[in-house]
Amino acid sequence: MITKMKGTYDVTDDIGYLQTIEKKMLTVSKLFQYKEIRTPHFEATELFHRGVGETTDIVNKETYTFTDRGNRQNTLRPEGTAGVVRAYIENKLHADPVTPQKYFYQGSMFRYERPQKGRFREFRQFGAEAFGASSPEIDAEIIAYAVTFLRALKLNDVTVHLNSLGGKDSKTAYHSALNAHLKDDIAALCQDCQTRFQDNPLRILDCKVDAKHPLVNSAPKPIAYLTDEDRTHFERVQAALKAMQISYTVDENLVRGLDYYTHTVFEIKVSEALLGRQNAICGGGRYNHLVETLGGPPTPASGFAFGIERLIVAMKAANITPEPDRLHVFFIALGDQAKLATLAMMQRFRLGGITCNTDFLDKNIKGQFKQSEHQHARFVMVIGDAEIAEKTLEIKDQHTGETVKASLSKAYDTVVKLLTKGDVCEDCDHQKGAA
Repeated sequence: MITKMKGTYDVTDDIGYLQTIEKKMLTVSKLFQYKEIRTPHFEATELFHRGVGETTDIVNKETYTFTDRGNRQNTLRPEGTAGVVRAYIENKLHADPVTPQKYFYQGSMFRYERPQKGRFREFRQFGAEAFGASSPEIDAEIIAYAVTFLRALKLNDVTVHLNSLGGKDSKTAYHSALNAHLKDDIAALCQDCQTRFQDNPLRILDCKVDAKHPLVNSAPKPIAYLTDEDRTHFERVQAALKAMQISYTVDENLVRGLDYYTHTVFEIKVSEALLGRQNAICGGGRYNHLVETLGGPPTPASGFAFGIERLIVAMKAANITPEPDRLHVFFIALGDQAKLATLAMMQRFRLGGITCNTDFLDKNIKGQFKQSEHQHARFVMVIGDAEIAEKTLEIKDQHTGETVKASLSKAYDTVVKLLTKGDVCEDCDHQKGAA
């Protein structure tokens, strides 16, 4: 038997969670006016080396890279931002008169890392990017977007952790201070950190191995080296979050693991009871130079990304169940003529927005009733020779136990009336008269 590759999984029992997440993703993205963008699953390897950073673990250790028949180096995308930025530049999306340009994406990413709870080698991300605005308020809005999405999933017990790395001058001053702090004792840290010290010492603060080492814990904080202009930017982000009544914590140790971040960085965490100590469920921030680095015009930008698998783990731990698949009507057909009548009625119902199903295995009436129970059908309709002759049938409400008679021609309208409360169905998106 051929089995799935290590670090991958089939979406079977969790499909309801995935569909619920995707539904809320679309709804909230529309509220915030972010348009969907879809990019290829693989890109030129150079894109991630220049975009994500040569010194990051993602590029050094975790990418799936291969040479194609044209002797080109390709990499399965390990994250979403670089590909979206490439698409933004290549398709000249910066020419759109509506600014800032706001996009969201979803889909599979690939990293060769040790599989663990909520982490896989093929994993799914939901992310968003806003291009063309340098204002602190867009940083705050994108945080609000992420928090609103979590609230839509009923994950309300979350905290926003916020920090600022500042712009070029602030980061240069901080790098000098960090180098001075680390250089005499760098040999006490892991081999990776010793390499990072030469290439990008800021990444030492994001090391999982030495996270509790005294040398790392006592390191200077980026926020202490902000220029007056950068500090004002950070203060305005906080003021905007307060105005939207989004609570946050300034976390001076937060740096994020990718090289392109400037100014605002943030993580959104759920309680440790849901995900343990590694409880960050969303991360993001501002990156003002990435578009230019990849060959585009100077363009400020902000973004975030969620790991879908970790969202599902958190939802399960919080006892949040996915939205159920609703079957409105199960038709029980008795006889060949009844089967044809049932198919005709189901097509009419489905075109009108009512979900329905029937038996296709020639089960007896008892077996068909069992099927209606397994599928949690709201209504059951039995169609046989008598119903066809009399042109009437009974509609049994499985929720209330009540039975209503209706003509075959009025069965659809009757179901709609039974489902409808006010002007909108309680179980579907059907509106009166929509059919």
